[in-house]
Amino acid sequence: MTTGTQLAALRERVADLPERPGVYLFKDAEGEVLYVGKARSLRQRVRSYFQSSKYLTARILRLMQRVADLEFIVTRNEVEALILENTLIKRYRPRYNVRLRDDKTYPYLKITVNERWPRVSVVRQVKDDGARYFGPYTFSASLQEALRLIRRVFPYRTCSNHRLARGGRPCLHYYIGRCLAPCAGLCDEEQYDGMIRELIAFLEGRSREMLNRVERQMQEAAENLEFERAAELRDQLRALHQVLEQQQAAGPRRGEQDAIGLAREGDRAHAQVFFVREGKVIGREQLSLSGVEGLADEEVLAAFLTQYYSRASYVPQEVLLPCDLPEGEAEVITRWLGERRGHRVRLHRPRRGAKRRLVEMAEHNARLLLERAETEERARDDRARRALEELADYLGLEEPPRRIECYDISNLQGAQAVGSMVVMIDGEPRKSEYRRFRIQTVEGPNDFASMQEVLYRRLRRGLQEREEARKAPGRAVGTPNRALVLRPTAPEGLLGSLSEGMPEGAAGGSPDSTPEEAGGFADLPDMILIDGGKGQLSAAVEVLDRLGLVDIPVFGLAKRFELVFAPGRPDPIVIPRDSPALHLLQRIRDEAHRFALTYHRKLRQRAALHSVLEEVPGIGPRRRKALLEAFGSLDAIARATEDELAAVPGMTRKAAEAVYRAFHRLPRPEAAGDAPGEPGDGAGDE
Repeated sequence: MTTGTQLAALRERVADLPERPGVYLFKDAEGEVLYVGKARSLRQRVRSYFQSSKYLTARILRLMQRVADLEFIVTRNEVEALILENTLIKRYRPRYNVRLRDDKTYPYLKITVNERWPRVSVVRQVKDDGARYFGPYTFSASLQEALRLIRRVFPYRTCSNHRLARGGRPCLHYYIGRCLAPCAGLCDEEQYDGMIRELIAFLEGRSREMLNRVERQMQEAAENLEFERAAELRDQLRALHQVLEQQQAAGPRRGEQDAIGLAREGDRAHAQVFFVREGKVIGREQLSLSGVEGLADEEVLAAFLTQYYSRASYVPQEVLLPCDLPEGEAEVITRWLGERRGHRVRLHRPRRGAKRRLVEMAEHNARLLLERAETEERARDDRARRALEELADYLGLEEPPRRIECYDISNLQGAQAVGSMVVMIDGEPRKSEYRRFRIQTVEGPNDFASMQEVLYRRLRRGLQEREEARKAPGRAVGTPNRALVLRPTAPEGLLGSLSEGMPEGAAGGSPDSTPEEAGGFADLPDMILIDGGKGQLSAAVEVLDRLGLVDIPVFGLAKRFELVFAPGRPDPIVIPRDSPALHLLQRIRDEAHRFALTYHRKLRQRAALHSVLEEVPGIGPRRRKALLEAFGSLDAIARATEDELAAVPGMTRKAAEAVYRAFHRLPRPEAAGDAPGEPGDGAGDE
């Protein structure tokens, strides 16, 4: 809660803000970014937050009650402010901003036009690497089916650059007419590039010209009695029509539009974007937003446009809107979209006609999406509630556990030992609360001692944070379902020093978490699950006893027969195999195992990289990164020839020879020395 002294200090700072465009950040007492905004005039915009409360919305009032600090960044113009605002929202995920969700899950088609022989692949991340991206595509299965049909018309290569450089005989795809075989020199660049240009035109929606051309070629082949060629072109034409049949005729016959529909309820909203090219809906994307409560539709739409088109692979000539944008926003967004496209972009709210029907169709689909999401959420919450209630009955708990934490250990003969902590809140995973630990005090393969170290570090840190929160007035702490029973803690060095675990995703709490749950360890578990049997369980109980947390229920789940072990009970608890309660325990146990194993593999790969590449003279961090990006793995680097290694950007012939010798354990020539002008042992490669 912001104090009066802090509020007065903020008012003084606002008076000194410049009358310039820029971005402002509101932060709480702990430095967490609460809100990011842009302004044509920083002083006037930020000053509006400090007026009388009767002029502020409930949303702004809640924000200002938590604001303790203010930062600002001056930009040259409003477009730069818009771009910077979007970047900071993605970085900090502020609680009081509209946040576009599910923006990294949909597949894109990538055409590597920056390569000599472009190839087509499906990716899920757009990079600024010179390639052309199409999408995103909502349904990956439909995308794969479309690709299967498209390859019958556009025989692009699918092999890796390594396979292309190696050359040799063409693969099976050439013999079945699915590739032009540039690897074997069976086509020239002009022929291949022409095919890629046609593919790009087709994906951009310019299909009518291509259909006419293929049909004309088919008729010419038939007239010339080239029946095999005519049959081949007929099959291509059918494949094109099959792809186009999935597209719905919907709008004007010329130009390209994106039609946007919004539907909202409470703090959530769903958006539907239809991609319309030459009068056909060639694709769509559906996305969800959060943090929209208390905002007008115009403000939600403006936030959606800036976040969506900042990562969209293509900006059309015209964007059809369901409502008007806030005053002053339309001009800035139009200029920004025009810069992204390279040509003028029109933002238009149609009132009637075919374009209006497109927007209405998008809005209708967005409402259906919202209704389906609400139904699924209610069903999911109901399943989770029933599973937790059933779990409490089987385990003899007083009430269903709100926060369940599961722990697992992963190592290879004691090497690179790590632990994981996975959290479920109200029966659903909370990934922002996941933590991973590097084992610090245990030597050799001792899972029991490793489990003790992880639990001790986590729980002792939680007790420390709760004590610090009690001493800090107004600071919220976790509120478990029980009263803590504390005893004197164990000696400082008993189980190793406490160290905070590493979050799986971005640091801090989830954008949807409450203040009590937002990061840290102060929210102690209502139940602890250990991946293992009686041995691991006994080790965990010893830690709880030493820390005085005797009231936290702890159980072990043995993997072989899926039996649940409880302290003080000689016989295991048998939960029926078809029980939702057992499925819940299996789910969190498997997630803890996955999380620990992923971290363990990452450390092993890092160690392997250190043991080979970091010991090669002349190979610094940049070259190591370039080699891994070019070949994908250490195994591929080991199989590469000297010529292939030298072809990697940033590599020299001498560095390539050094890498080749290191992987093949060849002695270094006695006469070899650092060539004049070449960096040695990583010099100039940092």
